[in-house]
Amino acid sequence: MIKQRINGFLFKEVNIAPLITFRIVFSFLILFSTLRFLFNGWVDSIYIQPKFHFTFYGFEWVKVLPGNWMYLPFFLLVISSIGMMIGWKYKLNVIVAFLSFLYVELVDKSTYLNHYYFVSLVLFLLIFAPANANFSFDSRKKATKTVSQWTIFIFQFQLGVVYFYAGLAKINSDWLFEAQPLRMWLQAYRDTPVIGFLFTKTWLAFAFSWFGCIYDLSIPFLLSFKKTRALAYFFVVAFHIITWILFPIGVFPWVMIFSTLIFFSSEFHQGIYYRFGIILKNNFKLPSRRRSFLSGFIILYISFQLIFPFRYLVYPGNLFWTEEGFRFSWRVMLMEKKGYATFYIYDSSEQSNQLKVNSSLKGRIQIDNSNYLTPQQIDQMSRQPDMILEFARFLKKEFNDTIIETGISSRKTKIHIKNPKVGADVFVTLNGRMHQQLISSETDLGNIKNSLAHKKWILPFHE
Repeated sequence: MIKQRINGFLFKEVNIAPLITFRIVFSFLILFSTLRFLFNGWVDSIYIQPKFHFTFYGFEWVKVLPGNWMYLPFFLLVISSIGMMIGWKYKLNVIVAFLSFLYVELVDKSTYLNHYYFVSLVLFLLIFAPANANFSFDSRKKATKTVSQWTIFIFQFQLGVVYFYAGLAKINSDWLFEAQPLRMWLQAYRDTPVIGFLFTKTWLAFAFSWFGCIYDLSIPFLLSFKKTRALAYFFVVAFHIITWILFPIGVFPWVMIFSTLIFFSSEFHQGIYYRFGIILKNNFKLPSRRRSFLSGFIILYISFQLIFPFRYLVYPGNLFWTEEGFRFSWRVMLMEKKGYATFYIYDSSEQSNQLKVNSSLKGRIQIDNSNYLTPQQIDQMSRQPDMILEFARFLKKEFNDTIIETGISSRKTKIHIKNPKVGADVFVTLNGRMHQQLISSETDLGNIKNSLAHKKWILPFHE
C-alpha cells in the first residue's frame, strides 16, 4: 500500500513547463557565474598561483591541472551550460557540466560554499531529469508535455532542504539571543547616508536574526501551497535582494530567487511561454522507465539529504569551534570566526618527544604562511582545524631532511632538519568573543593522521 502511494505520487503525469523553465534559468546562472569567474581573473588567483591546495577527505587524489590547463574545466562549463540552456545534446552537456563543476569544487577546500554544493547536487539531479523533452533542440522531432512528477518534486525538495536546514541551524543561542554575528556585521553599514544610524541599533540585528530563522523554516511550506505562494515568493525576492546588497555572497541570492520558480504551477510557467508566442509541443509520450529502480534511487537520495546534515551529532564539543560535520549541512552565514595561526618547524633529533615552544629554542623555525598560501587560504585555514592539520602535514613533508639558513647577513646559521616536528600557535575568536587557543602549541601536528574521527587535539571551547 505504501509503495503504491509513493509510486503514485512520484510517477503521476504532470506538465513539463516548470522543469523547462528550471533548465533554462539554472543553465543561464551557471553560464553567468562561470563567465564572472573568468573575467575577474579568479581562475589564476585561486587555482593557478597558489603553491598548495587544501583537499577534501577521501579526495586527496584530485589535483590542480598544470598551468593554464586549469582554465579547461571553466571553458567546458561555458560550453556545456549553453548546450543545457538550449537543450542541444542535453545529456552529454549536463554530465560534462556536473563533472567540471564537481572537479573545480574538489580541487581546493578553501573555496567551499554552500551554494556551490547546491549547484553540484542540482547538476547531478539534472542528469536523470528529462529537462530537454520540450522547447529544446533535442525535442524538435519528439516532444512531450508531460513528465513524471518526481522530476519536478526532487528539485522542490532540494530547495526545501536548503531553506529548512538553514533555519534549523539558526536555532542556537548566539543567533537568537545574542543576534550574533549580525550585530557585528551590520555595524559595517553605520556610515550609510540617511539610514546608517539604524544599523547601530541592537533591535534591528535581533529583528533580522529572528526573521531569518522564521523565514528559512517556513518558506518551503509557504511556497508549496497555492494560496501562500505569491506572498512567499515576494519574501524570497525581498530577502535575497537585501542579503545581496548587505553581504558579499556572489550569485547565490539570484540562484535561489530564480530556482524557487519551480514551485509555481504549470499554468504560471505556460503563461510565460504564451506571452512570447511559444507553445510547448506534444508529439509523443516519454517511454516508461524502470519504476522500481527510480523510486529506490529517489528514496535513497532523499534519505541521504535528510540524514547527512545531522552527522555533527556524533562529535562532541561546540560545532562552530571544531567544525566537525559543519560542511554540507546548509549552515549559511551563521558565525564570524577569525583565527591567527603561526607554525613552527623543529628538528626532533634535538628535542624530547614532547614539543615545547620557546622563543630561545635552537632549531625552531617560524613559517611564513604567505610563502605557500594566498590570503584567502590563510584566512580559511587559520580557523578550521582540518585545514590546519593538512597544512601542518604538508610542512612536515616540505621540510623533511632539509638544510635551512636562518638569521640575517653575517649571523646566518644553517639548521639541518632531519625529522621535522610541526607545532602551531592558533588563536581563534568566535562571534565576538575573546581569542581562545584552538590547538595546544605542544601538539606535533605533523604526525597526526587525518581521519573522520573526532579530533581530540582540539582544545575545548570556553564561553
